[in-house]
Amino acid sequence: MTTPGPLSHVDKKSAAQVLEQIASFLELKGENPFRIRAFRTASKTIAGLPGELAPALADGTLAATKGIGPATLQIVLEVVTTGRASLLEELRDQVPPGLVDMLQIPGLGVAKVRLIHETLRVDSVAELEEAALDGSLAKLPRFGQKTAENILKGIRFLRRASAWRLSHHAAEEAGALRAALGQLKGVRQAIVAGDVRRRMEVVRDVVIVLTSEALPGEIFGLLSELPGVSEFAGQDERRVTLRFAGGSAAQVIVTTPVNLGAVLLHATGSEAHLRQLSAHAASLGYALSGAALWRGSEFVPTPDEATLYAALGLQLVPPELREGRDEIALAARGALPRLLERDDLLGFLHCHTNYSDGTNTVEQLAIACREQGYRYVGITDHSQSAAYAGGLQAADLERQWGEIDAVNARLDGVHVLKGVEADILQDGALDYPAPVLERLDFVIGSVHSRFNMNAEQMTARVLRALDDPRLTILGHPTGRLLLSRDPYQLDMDAVIERAAARGVALEINADPHRLDLDWRVLPAVKAAGAPLSIGADAHNIAGIGYADFGVGIARKGGLGPDDVLNARDLDGFLAFASKGRD
Repeated sequence: MTTPGPLSHVDKKSAAQVLEQIASFLELKGENPFRIRAFRTASKTIAGLPGELAPALADGTLAATKGIGPATLQIVLEVVTTGRASLLEELRDQVPPGLVDMLQIPGLGVAKVRLIHETLRVDSVAELEEAALDGSLAKLPRFGQKTAENILKGIRFLRRASAWRLSHHAAEEAGALRAALGQLKGVRQAIVAGDVRRRMEVVRDVVIVLTSEALPGEIFGLLSELPGVSEFAGQDERRVTLRFAGGSAAQVIVTTPVNLGAVLLHATGSEAHLRQLSAHAASLGYALSGAALWRGSEFVPTPDEATLYAALGLQLVPPELREGRDEIALAARGALPRLLERDDLLGFLHCHTNYSDGTNTVEQLAIACREQGYRYVGITDHSQSAAYAGGLQAADLERQWGEIDAVNARLDGVHVLKGVEADILQDGALDYPAPVLERLDFVIGSVHSRFNMNAEQMTARVLRALDDPRLTILGHPTGRLLLSRDPYQLDMDAVIERAAARGVALEINADPHRLDLDWRVLPAVKAAGAPLSIGADAHNIAGIGYADFGVGIARKGGLGPDDVLNARDLDGFLAFASKGRD
């Protein structure tokens, strides 16, 4: 088997997307459902694969992974080594690609897309929008005006979302590209900048800064060595945008080492932070111009960002805080907060086992968390109303408690807690009777249904849950799914006030599809005195790494260890969880 070259840029997300697109094309063609399922299974397997794709392909790990067959393996190899998939290109010649785009619209499955295509001769999202607006879509069997209106809403959402990437996908793309660019001749450093470096929840552009003594044009000439580069765009004297065959794009900026600080600062952003910093610099007789620091006509060397901030009398502002809020004023007073670090987390919270919709056992998760340095693990499988996720009946909880006791008796260095993620029912009650909840070490309560309640109804529902003395943590408080579902309507101020009064922690759900709470809300939560927890919402061992994304959101919100519930030791956590119980 041919192994991928050292500069392969194709990441897991791109390869998984290729396999998913092939599955969609095959489905639209009416191909064998088992073949379609094989491509979808392979796509999900690759998306959840630990580590990077190219090494797993080269050392045989991928070939030995369950869910990857010879046919899908060959396609992944082709994508990684050439940046293209010949089968996908053949299918694009046979089926209008716009039909696959239409499948991304909520409520449109294969049957409806086929009906639309065959009846109205619609081949693209733009044509679908026109059909929805002129009334022809509503006249199709089993459609109607309401369906047409929902499809229009879905088209608008799809267009907003298509320009953005989830943080974990963007971080993976950036990391793979950074590693590849760092190997180019003449490159000293390759540094991830932009939204990824600021730990934004969604990312528009991947940005990489390179340092080199060579001229930028010489470095740009080497970029053709990267597999899959399909286009160079927006090139000027020190930057270029690369577009890859998989659809992703990245901006590459080249600078000399003596000016790295200023260039990296500008490449990282945000625009609001740079405006405030420029105003502060001007008040001191400096200027930030042309991605460099000047004092009058004199160029000020900035080999790193710390040198630049120090020249302006400021603490180094961590990238996560560079959002144009109060960070410049705090840095001028030397009052920036000590931000949370991953190692501050002592407890790993919110994880699902094979008792519900997770894939690993209690012991497997406990051992994996111990290896990551956690001292306690809070198991929280779904509750009985969550039939879609294999929710646990009371008898199932009893069995799990016995297993947890046995695991705790066997393992040293980590303690497993008995928890649950209880559904918050429509009336605000938690999804078990009090005698069951009282036997748990802690309880996460989450809304998983009836998201369309109005703000008054949803707020009353959540406030009632917060009044239950057995509730420890409110899970993913706004219910958002990034680039997929908006938050439900909720009076967040009222929720924060009640959580603070009742001693209930609000979760920063670290699943990168959620990252809920929003970091912009965290200062208000902290000011109100309500604690916050970081929950990974892990459904397998690979999901343990999601905690890092939660830490990034906590840092953006200015949180330190004292603000985070699971930065407390086991005794401190249990003392909090038992507070208020009868």
